[in-house]
Amino acid sequence: MKKKNVCSFVLAAAMVATLAGCGNSGASSTPAASGSASGSASAAAIKIGGIGPLTGGAATYGIATRNGAQIAVDEINAMGGMQFELNFQDDEADPEKGVNAYHTLQDWGMQLLYGCTTTGSCVNVAAETYGDRYFQLTPSASSTDVTNGKDNVFQVCFTDPGQGVTAADYVAEQGLAKKVAVLYNNGDAYSTGIATAFTAEAAAKGLEVVSNTTFPDDTNSDFSVQLADAKNNGAELVFMPIYYTPASLVLNQAKSMDYSPIFFGGDGMDGILTMEGFDTTLAEGLMLMTPFNASDAGAADFVSKYQAAYGETPNQFAADGYDCIYAIYAACQKAGITAEMGHEDVCEAMIEAFTASDFSVDGLTGAGMTWGTNGEVSKAPVVVKVENGAYATL
Repeated sequence: MKKKNVCSFVLAAAMVATLAGCGNSGASSTPAASGSASGSASAAAIKIGGIGPLTGGAATYGIATRNGAQIAVDEINAMGGMQFELNFQDDEADPEKGVNAYHTLQDWGMQLLYGCTTTGSCVNVAAETYGDRYFQLTPSASSTDVTNGKDNVFQVCFTDPGQGVTAADYVAEQGLAKKVAVLYNNGDAYSTGIATAFTAEAAAKGLEVVSNTTFPDDTNSDFSVQLADAKNNGAELVFMPIYYTPASLVLNQAKSMDYSPIFFGGDGMDGILTMEGFDTTLAEGLMLMTPFNASDAGAADFVSKYQAAYGETPNQFAADGYDCIYAIYAACQKAGITAEMGHEDVCEAMIEAFTASDFSVDGLTGAGMTWGTNGEVSKAPVVVKVENGAYATL
């Protein structure tokens, strides 16, 4: 077996005595103006573009990935040697604005792209980066449509089908329920992809899907019909591959209906405990798949730095952003990327590095992460349960 080229984040973080410039980098816990970039990079920095929502309904995700990425950039720059400059543009989770942001970054001189944060924007932007030959690594756009047919687009997050299959396997193997309900957003590719895969795998593992209901978008506010269908059909577990905003309403309405099955979600539900105005007691017992738990000992250094810089506890999306930058760093080192290289040459060299048999990255969201030629990441999933208002890794 060949020796793996591993970028150890724990070791890298230990080399940094202080977090260089993080609080003054232009990245904050509140939406920043488009085009904010690290002030700690040198003139010879490799230019990394970023795209995600900093305003609008999905801003929580974009802000978190950007903040996590900025911490990584500042750590790397403080080490000396290779330097990065991050320019993160707001797309409001709108695909058209995502493409506009991409063009802005092209004009800036971007050499490779970190993002997009959301699937809709990422699908559109990935079509552009494929044609223009920019290397692209997304922290959280999980649809297979993002990478399908594009040799230059890679993911740090699990794919939607992968999450669905893994969730169904876990429910069956742990004996959590025999009768399950599925509740998903049929207007969202992320939610639909996970739900479809879960339903198929559940049947294959002997689980009975007694209720399969949908809603049209994340602004939906009434889930009484869907919950009544699950309850009346005896569902012992409700699988909800949805984001935490609608999930918070589901949990509240289930309590008012005196319906208390096991609720199980995907990584998009991460952040529900820090949602403003949400009664966290409603989430007690909630289970979800997430590659990151801020309470784990191995995350302590990152969590401490994030809290110091942004005044809050990082969620999975922040950890995804952090891992993205360190994966890019490891590949840049392996490929010998320099600030003088054109984006086409950077792209080809990064593809070769990411798909090499001896390339592996240890991150906050997974140890020994590797990538296939289809752009998908391989790493072990983590299931957490809300206990006493905090995540407990199972």
